Amino acid sequence: MFETHCYDSWLSVQAKKTEFFRYSQMGGTLPAPLFIFLAGVSVALVTEKLRGKGVARGVIAKQVIWRGTEVFGLGILFRVQEFILGIPFSPWTDLLRVDVLNMLGLSMILLGVLCWLAGGSGPISGGVVRARNSILALGAAAAVALATPAIWTTWRPRFLPWEVESYVNGVHIFDKPQVWLFPIFPWVAFAFVGLAVGFWLFTDFAQQREELGFLALAIAGVAAFCASLALDRWGPAMYSVYDYWHTSPNFFLARCGVIVMILCAAYAWCRWGWGQVGFSLIEQLGRTSLLVYWVHIEFVYGRLSILPKGKCGIAAATAGLCVIFVAMLGLSMARTRWSARRELVG
Repeated sequence: MFETHCYDSWLSVQAKKTEFFRYSQMGGTLPAPLFIFLAGVSVALVTEKLRGKGVARGVIAKQVIWRGTEVFGLGILFRVQEFILGIPFSPWTDLLRVDVLNMLGLSMILLGVLCWLAGGSGPISGGVVRARNSILALGAAAAVALATPAIWTTWRPRFLPWEVESYVNGVHIFDKPQVWLFPIFPWVAFAFVGLAVGFWLFTDFAQQREELGFLALAIAGVAAFCASLALDRWGPAMYSVYDYWHTSPNFFLARCGVIVMILCAAYAWCRWGWGQVGFSLIEQLGRTSLLVYWVHIEFVYGRLSILPKGKCGIAAATAGLCVIFVAMLGLSMARTRWSARRELVG
């Protein structure tokens, strides 16, 4: 995320024509879906924890939906902040831009609704509820991914005001959907997949054979990636407008495969790697991901940018990237230590 944003903001027009920039941006297809995917995993973890305490499904759903509403509100607040800091250059329409925090909040709201629907009524075993949640989540993810190409083109809901349609396909104020925005189609599908993965981690098999559970996930990730390559040949035949890199369900499947493999690699890193020495960058930045995202955007894209935007060479932008990384790590550590002191005082 830091690399993608820093190079995109600071590199000059000439530097952006290089192979270095092209390859540096390839990783930019992963941070946002990872962010939303992990929200789905966290909802599953919270749901299982509360269910284990005997909390009613309605109460659980209400808590998840309320948290999603809070995150959505933070997304709106973030847009207001960026608008104010950008005066007089920022247009008022930026206040209604659909960013990743907006979609993160909406995703959590939809996950709360799905978990409530899957809960059923009466006494049902935890295994049955988990299975229902996983099936519904994967079905919803598949439906969103398969519908995305049409929703962006031939099935566009043009009858909606652009302020509303933007949440469906990211059209914003333009004449066609924009690939740099975060509409429901396809982004919410990553949260549904994350929810299914989270519930998998609570199955009896994954709980009793943790390493094998993650190995099974890794194999599923590899299979999903390979399947996306095999299915790509039929994409143009299925859709009148086929854009592999932006709306294709095959690219969605490939990214899901890579994301699941990254999750398994992170588990291995924390289980057998440096995570065992007492400090893990993954865990540290993960604890304060929302804060780090919020702050670094302003120092990279905003008025407080530490380097001149669009005017730097590769060496200067790389130095700035290192500064941002160290600064955000320091901010993250300060935040967790402050929280720990508050708990001790409390």
